[in-house]
Amino acid sequence: MKKILMIATGGTIASKSTNRGLAPALTADDLLSSVPEIREVCSVQEVQPFNIDSTNVYSRHWLEIAKIVESSYNEFDGFVITHGTDTMAYTAAALSYLIQDIAKPVVLTGSQKSAYLRDTDARKNLFDAFSFAADDRAFGVNIVFDGAVILGTRAKKTRTRSYNAFQSIDYPDVALMREGKPLYYLNEQKPDTPRFYHDLDDKIFVLKMVPGLSPEIFGYLSEKCDGLVIESFGAGGLPDYDNDEFFLRLKAFLDKGKTVVCTTQVEREGSALDKYEVGRKLLSCGSVLEAKSMTTEATVAKLMWALGESKKGASVKELFEKPVRHDIY
Repeated sequence: MKKILMIATGGTIASKSTNRGLAPALTADDLLSSVPEIREVCSVQEVQPFNIDSTNVYSRHWLEIAKIVESSYNEFDGFVITHGTDTMAYTAAALSYLIQDIAKPVVLTGSQKSAYLRDTDARKNLFDAFSFAADDRAFGVNIVFDGAVILGTRAKKTRTRSYNAFQSIDYPDVALMREGKPLYYLNEQKPDTPRFYHDLDDKIFVLKMVPGLSPEIFGYLSEKCDGLVIESFGAGGLPDYDNDEFFLRLKAFLDKGKTVVCTTQVEREGSALDKYEVGRKLLSCGSVLEAKSMTTEATVAKLMWALGESKKGASVKELFEKPVRHDIY
């Protein structure tokens, strides 16, 4: 039997009702006990680094999870991370950059309803996650949820209540889980040697453009962050409002050695800065990077990773533009 390490972190799947609302309370052992069939699929050991609502998960926790995977990599055949849904796509993306070229599966799952309840999606998601992690062909960082296996770099939460909470954006699912067995859509060769990274620069801000936004925001942000992700309109660009202030402020931001990535608020089909005048004018400001087909979650996580590596002399541009697990094309 395959030997799988369960990394329990909290979330809805581990929650119980309190007088303050749902809050994580179930342990890793509680979750496993709710699906005894898992023990027939694989051998499981458990670790619980924290037990929190995923709203509270950020870069510190991503690094902690990655460290657990790295330190126990040779001891286990795969890893299942139980996680809240709200930031699961961010965590999956971050782990995709912190743990690259991994030949073993790192599977994130959770649920829209607690495993503590009678009617819940938690038990199926847990069983599917462990079944996928124990499959010989599985590798890399993926989310397993409502029968879908989604690349960690392509996942986005698109529903707040329905069981099919996650979708793969502009890329096929890896596989479909059917009665505990994966039906693969993608047939890829496993990598040979894993690479683990240990640094993230979390001084990142995502600026969502809204009509009439004041360009003065760039002055404030230049003192607070190392990197800026601009969620622009449509294919991408900045407004001029009959003056060049947005572009002048952006140039000043870049001149301070800051990094800017332009993406789009539109969920699908990505940015295309070279299409319209407003986009080409943005590109003319300097070394503005473009997210293209990347999700916002992957864009944020990759920029944190690239800026973290740049402190060792690496080029942010080269790191950001190099595809990792089909994140950009």
